[in-house]
Amino acid sequence: MHFYELHEGDGDVFFDVLLFREEEMDPEEFFTVVNSIRRRIVDAYDADTLVEAIAAELEQDYGFVFVSDDRLTAAVNVSKVEEDNFLAELDPSQLDDEDEAEDEADIDSADYRTILADFEPGEQPPN
Repeated sequence: MHFYELHEGDGDVFFDVLLFREEEMDPEEFFTVVNSIRRRIVDAYDADTLVEAIAAELEQDYGFVFVSDDRLTAAVNVSKVEEDNFLAELDPSQLDDEDEAEDEADIDSADYRTILADFEPGEQPPN
């Protein structure tokens, strides 16, 4: 198996996707294919991010497998603190509490992404 990654964004805000493929594709060829897909779909795609849209095209037309969240079998939170280690829920319908399921659905349908901002208290905003 050969693994490939796509990055979108700059600075501290970015999104990555992971793909794999049975047959190796030369990195330069991969770059060329990704750029041709990007040029073709950049102004119109249905996915949440450009890299997800490109990954879907690579899967459909080039034999890649896009390792997306909906393909996960298990997710485990790992921490040095014992109480913070747990098996994470993958499907909101598996939640016991109906309110938790509604909250999860609200998060999934939110029209925002997380943004990281550096802030020093007492710092004056730029003019």
